[in-house]
Amino acid sequence: MRVIQHPLPQLPHPILSHSSPQEEDSEEEPKLKYERLANGVTEILLKDAASCITVHDKFLALGTHFGKVFLLDIQGNVTQKFEISPVKINQISLDEDGEHVGVCSEDGKVVALHPQFSKSNKQFVTGGNKLLLYERNWLNRWKTSILHEGEGTITNIKWRANLIAWANNVGVKIYDISTKQRITNVLRDNVSLRPDMYPCSLCWKDNTTLIIGWGSSVKICAVKERDPTEMRDLPSRYVEIVTFVCVGVYVCILHHTTHYMTLLYFCQEEEFRARPRLDIIQPLPESCEEISSDALTVRNFKDNECRDYRLEHSEGEPLFYIISPKDIVVAKERDQDDHIDWLLDKKKYEEALLAAEISFKNIKRHDVQKIGMAYINHLVENGDYDAAARKCQKVLGKNMELWENEVYRFKTIGQLKAISQYLPRGDLRLRPVIYEMILHEFLKTDYEGFAMLIREWPGELYNNMTIVQAVNDHLKKDPSNETLLKTLAELYTYDQRYDKALEIYLKLRHKDVYQLIHKHNLFSSIEDKIVLLMDFDKEKAVDMLLDNEDKISYLHKLFKRDHHKGQRYHERQISLYAEYDRPNLLPFLRDSTHCPLEKALEICQQRNFVEETVFLLSRMGNCRRALQMIMEELGDVDKAIEFAKEQDDAELWEDLISYSIDKPPFITGLLNNIGTHVDPILLIHRIKEGMRIPNLRDSLVKILQDYNLQILLREGCKKILVADSLSLLQKMHRTQMRGIRVDEENICESCHATILPSDTAQAFGVVVFHCRHMFHKECLPSPGTIPGAQFCNICSAKRRGPGSGILEMKK
Repeated sequence: MRVIQHPLPQLPHPILSHSSPQEEDSEEEPKLKYERLANGVTEILLKDAASCITVHDKFLALGTHFGKVFLLDIQGNVTQKFEISPVKINQISLDEDGEHVGVCSEDGKVVALHPQFSKSNKQFVTGGNKLLLYERNWLNRWKTSILHEGEGTITNIKWRANLIAWANNVGVKIYDISTKQRITNVLRDNVSLRPDMYPCSLCWKDNTTLIIGWGSSVKICAVKERDPTEMRDLPSRYVEIVTFVCVGVYVCILHHTTHYMTLLYFCQEEEFRARPRLDIIQPLPESCEEISSDALTVRNFKDNECRDYRLEHSEGEPLFYIISPKDIVVAKERDQDDHIDWLLDKKKYEEALLAAEISFKNIKRHDVQKIGMAYINHLVENGDYDAAARKCQKVLGKNMELWENEVYRFKTIGQLKAISQYLPRGDLRLRPVIYEMILHEFLKTDYEGFAMLIREWPGELYNNMTIVQAVNDHLKKDPSNETLLKTLAELYTYDQRYDKALEIYLKLRHKDVYQLIHKHNLFSSIEDKIVLLMDFDKEKAVDMLLDNEDKISYLHKLFKRDHHKGQRYHERQISLYAEYDRPNLLPFLRDSTHCPLEKALEICQQRNFVEETVFLLSRMGNCRRALQMIMEELGDVDKAIEFAKEQDDAELWEDLISYSIDKPPFITGLLNNIGTHVDPILLIHRIKEGMRIPNLRDSLVKILQDYNLQILLREGCKKILVADSLSLLQKMHRTQMRGIRVDEENICESCHATILPSDTAQAFGVVVFHCRHMFHKECLPSPGTIPGAQFCNICSAKRRGPGSGILEMKK
């Protein structure tokens, strides 16, 4: 037997959450989490005490001090109960399928809970003062062999493949069933510890490696094959041992994947018993490393002794059961949710968010976005507003409601500037009012920042006119602020109000104004700003005008403003319109009185501009040629009729009829439109008999309808005139029949004396005409040639009709 010793390092002991607050602040994350096995177990341990437990993937088997065995489900609910013995249950064994259960009690008896237990196994061992091996012979009878005796009570047995390991008061033995040889005897190190109070723990790591935890040391026993040349009378195998030393006492040790799980017991003084400690040890080639150490506050730990603790684990799941008389604690490997819990508890929000993002498919209790929101809240509380705003991009993503909530929160704390750089501005956008609110905030305190946002943000994010108005309001207080003026020009450019933008650029004498004109194709907006451009930089302005004469229509603008200004350029304008802007050529020819018609006609005929040529011919008096072009070049009878209507010339109508008389489609057009200008009979009489005319019936019906319409219109007009005449006559009659006021202020239009005598008691006569002229009766001239008819002298001299009426007053 070879022995190699390595010391076990002593590390600080992280404590569970229910331990002292001074130890809870450890920065080392625990590897395990713990919970009590409750439900039916709690009720059992109130009346009894746990002595041992065996774990299967499907159930648990719990032995008690009162000799009972309880079968439990994984949650701790009791499924079956067995009264086994009046004394304590020491150990419970299961087969691999969990179908058969063997129970060993303090009195050395073995009981099979399944009736087929003894029949389904070919070999098993029992302890006590002797280690007995039971084997079936060929007659199916049990043969008993004593493997060991004489060294006191056997306290622990572990069987793996062909190797059986057992412990008694002296040490640990390993027996090879295949060769029926005892391989080694590992002596107990610390003989001062009572073996009944500090029992030995055995665990097979694999078929050839045994782990022994006893006292303050752990021994790893590797069973190896001996070289045949060295055998002689020695066993075919030997054991090499590596020893680890600790300050505590090992209660139990297990091997799990690549680590060792150790349960340690501490008792510095008889009256002081510390909490048991569960450690995870990582074996290294030349030493070992303690990677986790948790002190467990189990119930009644101050009353428990070393022999009262057990450690068992489940093969199927990483579950570890710490058994004490009044408590069963289950240790589990921490999952990603637990890892995130710990990070959040330690306020390591960035790490928690990263961990959640990496394993978002596996986490169950956490949400990536909620963790992100907690991180943002933490940054805001710590005053790190820029970092909080930057995280919003990643955390809030496409949730526009959360975005708006965050913006309003940043507004509440006065940090809108911090979040402005990170707002969505692509396909997903917030409501325009959000962007406008931030722009207004910058406009109040930071003109440069405001200008930067206007340059960076697309103009579609906000209501352009609202921001323009806000900038104009600020410019009223500071009209020469260059930053605001430049920004206003950019806003006008976004809104395609280039004339206003250019005006500002020219006012600022912006060095890139010409580049801006080319970039935004603003030539149509500088036609009335040529002088400003020339004043700014004459050479560049001239070069631009010459290079872009097809784009800058300043002569057109001048002509629109005043037809007579720039008349010396009218001949040049004809060529420019014809070359670059034909739609405005005909309006120019109509409105200009200074362009040479012959030159214009020549240009239009060269380019075959029919409409313009027709206009020029008619303006030059050659209407018949103009009509001929319409008919021959355009073939448009409607336009020909319209032209004849404009000229209102009988000869043109005759030419039009003569040209159309052998063209049925033209005849149809004439019949439909000629009725109000020429007698249709003239056209109808000239139509050749037998000629097929499209839609002739409809055309004739239309002529009749037009005639009827004319008759109806005349009758309607006549009725309106009669009604109006009668109405006016009645109105005149009512007006003339009204009374006329006569008082002392009125005078006679003949003698100019007061119309009323001073003594009204005497008889007098007054004549009042409807024209309001008044006369004494005796002052009127003789009636004249018409007997009984009198006229106002004044109105008669002016040939005014209203004076012919008379109103005579007598008294």
